Amino acid sequence: MADVSGSNRRAAAAWEALLRAHAALVPVIAAQVEKESGLPLSWYDVLLELSRAPGSRLRMQDLGECVVLSRSRVSRIVDEMVAEGLVTKSVDANDRRAILATLTAKGRRAQRRTAPLYLDAINRHFGQHLRGSELQGIVEGLGRLVGVYDGRDTQT
Repeated sequence: MADVSGSNRRAAAAWEALLRAHAALVPVIAAQVEKESGLPLSWYDVLLELSRAPGSRLRMQDLGECVVLSRSRVSRIVDEMVAEGLVTKSVDANDRRAILATLTAKGRRAQRRTAPLYLDAINRHFGQHLRGSELQGIVEGLGRLVGVYDGRDTQT
């Protein structure tokens, strides 16, 4: 018989709230970012991760893990971005089996132009509806979970 303790119910309610909030907010934020910048949110995510990476480049596999997209979706999006001159693709000289995605100057300008629009959308549709202590709790709690599951922290 499944344990339906108060702790389990609270965890299930929090999980459901997280999923519902994500499902409700991502399309709204994506629509605002695309309307104001002309970039799909998935493209901005790729630009952001490349701008943070050493040398503004990442292996396609690593990029896929950063932006949480499927391998085939990352490849398709990067190909579209290559066609727009935002990113280049090349063979990794250290591992000829790997492909590198590299941010171009045009891509860097697009990322910098879009960043304040993205942050404004997050604040408008998420941040302004929560108190500072609630935001801090979300950062701490979800940060701890990420640490547990990406191997940085084994304590819960």
